Amino acid sequence: MENNISKVNSLGQSIWYDNISKKMIVSGELKGLIDTGISGLTSNPTIFFKAITGSTDYDKQLNELASQTSDVEAIYEHLVIDDIRAVADLLKSTYDKTDGADGYVSLEVNPNLAHETDKTIEEATRLFETVNRKNLMIKVPATPAGIPAIRTLIGKGINVNVTLIFSLQAYSNVRQAYLLGLNDFDNIGGDLSSVASVASFFVSRVDTLVDSRLGQVDVKSETRVKDLLGKAAIVNAKLAYQDFKKDFYSEKFIGLKRKNARVQRPLWASTGTKNPEYSDVLYPDSLIGNDTVNTMPDATLESFLDHGCIANSLTKDEGQLEEYFNQLKSYNINIDDITSELLEDGVKQFVDSYNELIGAIESKSLQITR
Repeated sequence: MENNISKVNSLGQSIWYDNISKKMIVSGELKGLIDTGISGLTSNPTIFFKAITGSTDYDKQLNELASQTSDVEAIYEHLVIDDIRAVADLLKSTYDKTDGADGYVSLEVNPNLAHETDKTIEEATRLFETVNRKNLMIKVPATPAGIPAIRTLIGKGINVNVTLIFSLQAYSNVRQAYLLGLNDFDNIGGDLSSVASVASFFVSRVDTLVDSRLGQVDVKSETRVKDLLGKAAIVNAKLAYQDFKKDFYSEKFIGLKRKNARVQRPLWASTGTKNPEYSDVLYPDSLIGNDTVNTMPDATLESFLDHGCIANSLTKDEGQLEEYFNQLKSYNINIDDITSELLEDGVKQFVDSYNELIGAIESKSLQITR
């Protein structure tokens, strides 16, 4: 039966689900979403924090683990990996049906390692081997320390979801790391078709911060300022898509493509609308295009299925994008400053969620062992 997911699939975009919990796995809810057309799932420390601390679904397993070990991070890892494996198994038919283009579940490395290259590589490799599923992607942040880790991991044939991309410069570094990693993997005789990567470009947070800065502008410019609200994120993402095409739809990629290498698809993340004055499908509707992924939280997915507008929108207004950032500069708003702040804050949010979750598990473990 045709729905908005199948319609957007026909335009070259995959829809993934930005959520995970034991309840949705065991209840059959996730299987139902896959039947609806969801072809991948993303997770992060904040999502797991809500899943584990916001329910009693993990308590039985946590009790058993706490009686066996006092290593809180080992307990956390057991809980998370069990869910990730279960989701990977549910998505395996999608992975097989699409010849490895879709059907992935993503697991993030410990965010406390975001600024440590070697430890990120070590952790990502260990997690990939421990989960032991071909359709796993390891999430690595697009920090200066994360970029060389991406190259190394791709060069070892490990699937990577590059997370927390906000700036065009960081995205350029991510693409180059992926291409270099593919060459490294090819040089050791790796099967290039066996490794996949997505570049998670964060969207709504850009508008939240830019709109906040615009709100501080002199009221004399109020009318012109209003015309700039709620547009920065989409402009930023569309410029990123132009850069994607320059690298992957050009001579630059032909040699790797002949060896069956996959493009590193842009994945639009943080696509839930933060401002209630904006459409609840603003970002999904505005960022539809070939060779892309959109990962949606539950409320956004529900809205998109109900009243999303399906059209090839990513290439709309391509010639007018740069002018928008020039207008922002006239109000002393520099998009590079915005994206730098968002990267720093994004890492901090994931670190805080991870550390809070470890603390919550430790508290529950202590109660159990008393």
